[in-house]
Amino acid sequence: MGSDRPTPEVRDWLTGNGWHPGRDIGERADELIRVRVDDADRQGAPLTPPPSAVRIIRTYGTLHLSHPTVRNRGWDMEPTAGYDGDAEDIREMATGLDTRLFPVGYETSEYALLLVDEKGRFFYLHHTGGYYRGENEFDAFDRFLRGVHAPDVEDLPEWRDPPCGCCPTDGS
Repeated sequence: MGSDRPTPEVRDWLTGNGWHPGRDIGERADELIRVRVDDADRQGAPLTPPPSAVRIIRTYGTLHLSHPTVRNRGWDMEPTAGYDGDAEDIREMATGLDTRLFPVGYETSEYALLLVDEKGRFFYLHHTGGYYRGENEFDAFDRFLRGVHAPDVEDLPEWRDPPCGCCPTDGS
């Protein structure tokens, strides 16, 4: 389980990328969230940010967190990034995890969306599937820096296959 405080390595990396303790982008975070919510509504798959995602956007929003050793790899903490149809993909993954998910950024080399759930856990939504990235931001940042394998969300104990929509779910 991740710590609720950054390791010295993570803290140094974050501060080297423009973060500081107490950082809050305030109204800018509200604007970014509104843009993302409006886009999900436009797609017909509404998303509601849990408080944990709002906190992450307020604290890290607009930062480009470059990986210190892997060229052209980083996390852009830009919640408005995405693709047409991503809101339904996010909702489907959230259903499988039985939680709300909201985008907080993306991984720059693979363009995987960074998502945060109601507990503050981090996930990737990649074109190959969903992946678990960490218990909280410090755990996710640490795993990213160390190159720790991201397990499939389907391998998490709470995962439940979302209904396909074509089969009856009432047992008939």
